[in-house]
Amino acid sequence: MEEKLMNLCMAQLGKDKISRSESELYRHSRDESSHPFREPDFVFFPENTEDVVKVLRLANEHAIAVTPFGAGSGLEGQSIPMKKGISLNFDRMNSVVEFAPEDLMITVEPGMTRLQLNDFVNRHGLYFPIDPGADASIGGMVATNASGTTAVRYGSMRDQVLDLEVVLANGDVIHTGSKAKKSSSGYHLNGVFTGSEGTLGVITKVTIKLHGIPEKVLAARCTFTTPGECAEAAHVVLASGIQVMRMELVDAESIKQVNEYGNYSFPEAHSLFFEFAGSPNIVEEEASVVEELMHELGCQNWERANSSKERSDLWKARHELAYAYKHIKGKVFSGSDVCVPISKLAEMVVFGRKLVEECGLIGGVFGHVGDGNFHTLIMYDPTNQVEYEKTEEINGKLALKAIALGGTCTGEHGVGLGKMKYQVAEHGQAVEWMKSMKVMFDPKGILNPGKMFY
Repeated sequence: MEEKLMNLCMAQLGKDKISRSESELYRHSRDESSHPFREPDFVFFPENTEDVVKVLRLANEHAIAVTPFGAGSGLEGQSIPMKKGISLNFDRMNSVVEFAPEDLMITVEPGMTRLQLNDFVNRHGLYFPIDPGADASIGGMVATNASGTTAVRYGSMRDQVLDLEVVLANGDVIHTGSKAKKSSSGYHLNGVFTGSEGTLGVITKVTIKLHGIPEKVLAARCTFTTPGECAEAAHVVLASGIQVMRMELVDAESIKQVNEYGNYSFPEAHSLFFEFAGSPNIVEEEASVVEELMHELGCQNWERANSSKERSDLWKARHELAYAYKHIKGKVFSGSDVCVPISKLAEMVVFGRKLVEECGLIGGVFGHVGDGNFHTLIMYDPTNQVEYEKTEEINGKLALKAIALGGTCTGEHGVGLGKMKYQVAEHGQAVEWMKSMKVMFDPKGILNPGKMFY
């Protein structure tokens, strides 16, 4: 950025809200993905909606790129400022705006994180169930339509959003919904902006649904001979009508990595993890039915847990999976997060595991099989081009096969930089209409440029 323009930005936005320190530029140049980093020209820390209006009007006037930044926990490079410009950090916008426990609803600023939100509402007997694993910001979770382990029961962020306050590229402020639990009025703007990854507007307030904390929670785990059998078993559970809270698959290689990482002794076999929640009688009945179903399908090592400590111990293999791989020195990870119709899940899981084995690299298959979403995670040497190309080839094959089976190239991580290449294959002619929407909301292309579409 030219020094004259930089001085103008500092004069209009305030020096106390701008940082050009090496540490901040470095922090805002990357996320948790392995995509190449790029530093912004400066970082702006808005403290309210008016600050966001001010920075967007200035950026729009001078054609400066603006890239929103939440917790930096994304996995597809959404917060990397590809055109440099301004990185918009929401650390100072993390307050509760309105809390209505009687309506099971809360409005928060986008910088509040998932754990901060639950720490606030749990004391009232309520909780927010969407759990992507990381302590992501609520604004970032909306922007990427995050989901996670509880999606089998609660869906994704798009299913939890009631209203958004959004600042458009020209500084206009709009609301996308209402405080009602449903509406048939107008276009569904909640759905348009949830998952738009900061390319259509900047989210400044989020109104979301809350849920009562279940009276009882019970967890269980079992193993099967193949990952395909795990996926088939998950399908049987869903077809039986049981509303599990969580249902996760972790393959044998990943269990092995967790054992080595944490000095555990979990059975090193393809595993299914379950969590049941609700009234005590219903939870016990559902767990018993699933246990019977699993034994009929030939499971081994069935284990269940009732107390919070027992559940934590039983779930360790799933919770620590990513860390177990990331601790491997000299390696970085590449992964996919495809989602398919549940009837196609077993075919995809077997296909994914076969690709990992054939590539000769360390990797695993795991995921939220209750909603047809699963991941591959492959470790490679970032200095080895051949290894990198192998991971890209696997990700491409998985994405295209998922699309061919009626699924999607990304179930929860978003498009960002890594999934742009598959948008036409998945959406066809609709991509051109999406591009038209982008131009309508952001005619100068200042909002998170270089993302979503080529």
